[in-house]
Amino acid sequence: FNHHHQAIGHTLAYMGTLNQALAEPRGLLVPALLANAASILMFHNHPSGDPTPSTDDICLTERVAEAGEILGVPVLDHIILGEPPRYYSFREQGQRPYR
Repeated sequence: FNHHHQAIGHTLAYMGTLNQALAEPRGLLVPALLANAASILMFHNHPSGDPTPSTDDICLTERVAEAGEILGVPVLDHIILGEPPRYYSFREQGQRPYR
């Protein structure tokens, strides 16, 4: 996003298997840095249809948020998509780093 929170691009950073995806902060933040983004919004889906975050989802969100703060590219939210219309928003739930 730019400094007005307008989307300036999107990137498919990782593609997982049926039950897992291995992601790291660098792979999520490098495209944002190259685009000179002011912030990012993270999305991923849960093929099971249940958008409840796993322990790994929570850990990754915290790691990316910490790295983003250091690099000046804050994470606005991390949204997990489930069976429509179900979703989970870390920001709406008041989970770190959006308290």
